[in-house]
Amino acid sequence: MSDSSPNIILIVADNLGWGELGCYGGGALRGAPTPNIDRLATQGMLLHNFNVESDCVPTRSALMSGRHPIRTGCLQSVPPGLPQGLHRNETTLAQLLSEQGYATAHFGKWHLGDCPGRYPSDRGFDEWYGIPRTTDESQFTSTVGFDPTVVDLPYIMQGKKNEPSDNVKVYDLESRREIDAELVEKSIHFMKRNTEENRAFFLYLPMVHLHFPTLPHPDFAGRTNAGDFADSMVEMDHRVGQIDAAVQQLGIAQNTVFIFCSDNGPEFRRPYRGTAGPWSGTYHTSMEGSLRVPFIIRWPGRVEAGVTSNEIVHVTDLYATLAAIAGAGLPSDRPIDGIDQTAFLTGEQKTSCREGFLFYIKNELRAVKWRHWKLHFYWEPEVNKGEGKLESPYLFNLLSDPKEETDVLIFNTWVLGPILKMVNAFNESAKTHPHTLPGTPDSQ
Repeated sequence: MSDSSPNIILIVADNLGWGELGCYGGGALRGAPTPNIDRLATQGMLLHNFNVESDCVPTRSALMSGRHPIRTGCLQSVPPGLPQGLHRNETTLAQLLSEQGYATAHFGKWHLGDCPGRYPSDRGFDEWYGIPRTTDESQFTSTVGFDPTVVDLPYIMQGKKNEPSDNVKVYDLESRREIDAELVEKSIHFMKRNTEENRAFFLYLPMVHLHFPTLPHPDFAGRTNAGDFADSMVEMDHRVGQIDAAVQQLGIAQNTVFIFCSDNGPEFRRPYRGTAGPWSGTYHTSMEGSLRVPFIIRWPGRVEAGVTSNEIVHVTDLYATLAAIAGAGLPSDRPIDGIDQTAFLTGEQKTSCREGFLFYIKNELRAVKWRHWKLHFYWEPEVNKGEGKLESPYLFNLLSDPKEETDVLIFNTWVLGPILKMVNAFNESAKTHPHTLPGTPDSQ
């Protein structure tokens, strides 16, 4: 293992809002101090304008493919047993890194395919353990009237490359409380094994917290006296601390890219509702509270410590950036929306390599961000509470109006020019490379 092939640890929290962590203005103010993640932020770079997709499946597909979900057909989750997730013609980040000699592991929530051929171990990961779909399934067996004859039981699964994936145990509420502890234990074992073998590794750890039902491990239940959500926040911070402690103990921190981020904005359902801090909205909307989530990167000697930035970075950029860090080339037979942000993250340039992006929910272009402007084609400030498609779009200046309250389009119609050019370029690329339709079988 050399400096040219650093280890990569990517921890992705589930539905962690922008305003939850101490380093983003939450922490103790939310009844849940987050000292481990806060310390990580002081050791690296914290982004205030890291953007994701609206829901679990599209964000994870964007991360693994480097492409907007509208291109890959990963628009939203579907019931178990139906074709869902990433089509096998997509080249995953794990495949790119595996081809560079990295050991690869996925421990956590996959949500990109729940049938043979689409499990993590079929898509570039040497091994995996976790759930193929979503966390709310852990409630199934405790629900009054649940009928296992019409719905498949949810399972925690495991698998290895070139071997079938199999069920480990039913994913119920007890398993849900314990799963993050199991994921961390397996992650540490994976890191130790590959460090001893002097092999660079890619650890993808998409945690279960804080997705509903947001229930803490028994060891953390009642820890904060502020309820299950705060207890779960404290547990999540502890799990990140366990991973970092193992990195320090193994002596690999200097040659490890350590990233912590979230897949979506905060949950909107009570009693598990989170906060996006100063931004309006939750996930499943096109508001800034949906798009912006925490992101911290530490890479000693390469990423300056204690830096914050409001430059735009998109989740697809992780695909291109981590591929570049590992020395892997990108697929050239299709549009890749992700941009290599290495120069920005390492301080070689002060600005991001992107000025904006298109934001879809399902197959609808809901909004476009460009510089500090945001143009909404649909208006849904709260989940299931919207006006639908707008006759005239709303335009917001996110610097002077972070809560997106005052439409200023009539004073700034010039902004339509560069934004609509972005839209047109994207549409033209789709003509040359048609989108994969949701549910397309792998045989097509």
